[in-house]
Amino acid sequence: MTDAPSSADSPWAVGQLSTKIKEYIDRLGQVWVEGEIAQWGVSGGNVYGKLKDVSDDATVSFVIWSSVRSTLPDGLGQGDRVTALVKANWWVKGGTLTMQVSQMRRVGLGDLLERIERLRATLAAEGLFAPERKKPLPFLPQCIGLVTGKDSDAEKDVIRNAQLRWPSVQFRVVHAAVQGDKAVAEVTAGIRQLDADPEVDVIIVARGGGDFQNLLPFSDESLVRAAATCETPLVSAIGHENDRPLLDEVADLRASTPTDAAKRVVPDVSDELARVQQVRARMLTRVTGAIATEVDRLASIRSRPALASADWIIESRADELTRSVARGVELTTRLLERAHLETDERRRQLRALSPQRTLDRGYAIAQTATGDIVRSAALVNPGTALVLTLADGRLAATADGLAPTQSEERPA
Repeated sequence: MTDAPSSADSPWAVGQLSTKIKEYIDRLGQVWVEGEIAQWGVSGGNVYGKLKDVSDDATVSFVIWSSVRSTLPDGLGQGDRVTALVKANWWVKGGTLTMQVSQMRRVGLGDLLERIERLRATLAAEGLFAPERKKPLPFLPQCIGLVTGKDSDAEKDVIRNAQLRWPSVQFRVVHAAVQGDKAVAEVTAGIRQLDADPEVDVIIVARGGGDFQNLLPFSDESLVRAAATCETPLVSAIGHENDRPLLDEVADLRASTPTDAAKRVVPDVSDELARVQQVRARMLTRVTGAIATEVDRLASIRSRPALASADWIIESRADELTRSVARGVELTTRLLERAHLETDERRRQLRALSPQRTLDRGYAIAQTATGDIVRSAALVNPGTALVLTLADGRLAATADGLAPTQSEERPA
């Protein structure tokens, strides 16, 4: 390897350049730095993470080997503000720079985490996390609203798994930035747009995980309050188990991943059909059993001597019915004969008392021209016109005066 300057005719090899970078970085030695842990993950006993500047937009990656990890303070993790003794390490083969941590001390709760915790306490005091505010999801949503990144794995996972479970389900997809400065405004607008759509039955906000810093938009107060005022049931599917953005707290349902959201929002058509078949089978068994029981009861009743042959009921009552009919005829005949005799007697009495019978014996009824009956001879003046009613007709007459009585006409 030569230390001659590089030129177009005599360029350095890549390995030579990488080695010189490593030699230059190694001269930096170990330095103490202060920052906020933005990412913290454990793999194979080692810790891999990112350290973020507390005021500027600057982040570096770091690694803590398992031998050093045992010396760290208990509970150290994402969101903590720390000071660390680091040494810049350039990996020649890979061409990457990593800060190797040999010591790390907790300074205090990071500014971001502290702000989120204060907001979490405020929203909890307002009751936005209360279970009674959670709206139940529809059993079978016909249309699902989805707020997610464009062409993201989260979008594909939700749609694919939902349609595998229920092929006829429809989607209204609103693409939005899910990290960065535009995320809060675009996700909030997507939620409000889908909430105003009357055909949307449930809304899913999906993102395929990410580090603590990338998830910060989902703890923004304006976005969280927009989700809390949403009338449509909302599902948070940020996909990060270690952290709980505030959106998870106000959502009606928290799903661990976008795939889990699709499974919990949409029922499996095969499972539902199997349940329907099971219910139908149970109903058929119960109905068949009930009918069989009633058939057995009916057969048992019919086998009793009283119902084995129904002719005896008619035969035992036939003589009684004949006697009753004969008795009824006899009584009816007697009543009719008695009624005829009484009618004849009444007819004779009526005829005996009839004025016509009196007229038939030679009597007459005298009436004035006005129809008044003459009851006394003294009341009729001579010359008065009279009408005499006889048995077979009427005669006109005139009163001449009083006629002598029979005693006066006979000689003494």
